[in-house]
Amino acid sequence: MTTNQVNSQNMKLEVVVIPVADVDRSKDFYKNLGWRLDADFVTDENFRVVQFTPPGSEASIIFGKGVSLAEPGSVQGLYLIVYDIEAAHAELVDRGVEVSEIFHDIGGIFHHAGTEGRVPGPDPKRRDYASYASFSDPDGNGWILQEVRVRLPGR
Repeated sequence: MTTNQVNSQNMKLEVVVIPVADVDRSKDFYKNLGWRLDADFVTDENFRVVQFTPPGSEASIIFGKGVSLAEPGSVQGLYLIVYDIEAAHAELVDRGVEVSEIFHDIGGIFHHAGTEGRVPGPDPKRRDYASYASFSDPDGNGWILQEVRVRLPGR
């Protein structure tokens, strides 16, 4: 007899693979963001793995040659949680990154896909999870900054 017992295992998101066209250009971009370079391994001309970790993050990104079959720039909605959206926005601008203006969503909860429903400025009540800014890497992989000062219970 088999039992369908559910076990609660710790599962931590460790790595997100992002597809890029030019590994060195992407490496320069993420290094310019101030992210930590964890690895740059080349085994042959068809395989290279580059790993970066954003400051304060336990999860990393990997890109390279031969690590993804996805189209360069096809990954969207990569979230970076920041304590102060205005300071994070200013830092990206200072680093020469083309970043959107800070916005909140017309619906007030989660932002719509693309640029639909964006209202200029941070959330008027400065609620957690409600203020955003966006930017893309050189290939168009899309990143979202989201301001969270106090996490929801259980997080």
